[in-house]
Amino acid sequence: MTSELPIACTLSPTDLSQRLAEMRDLGRAALLDVERDAARAVLRFRGDDETRSRLATVVAAEAQCCAFLDMTVSDDERDAVSLEIRAPAGAEPVVDDLVGAFTGEAREP
Repeated sequence: MTSELPIACTLSPTDLSQRLAEMRDLGRAALLDVERDAARAVLRFRGDDETRSRLATVVAAEAQCCAFLDMTVSDDERDAVSLEIRAPAGAEPVVDDLVGAFTGEAREP
């Protein structure tokens, strides 16, 4: 028997607003491009140490509140850092929301 994680964010409205602001600020400062399909997105950021650190902090925090997501940070061949976000079936809107947060197009909670 498999135990699927519930598709739910555990952040309070205040914490969610702060998290979205962190993502928006990081996106403004360092986002290079986005590839999006179905339940997956790959966001590329400038590959400097500050960006890597900020991205790692966001991903670690998201792992706590949205455990159903699979988020992977890696260096790519173009001197950038990539964030891959994968969601289970039914959670595609969450990927949309995260991409929207990083691109500055997020809906308000």
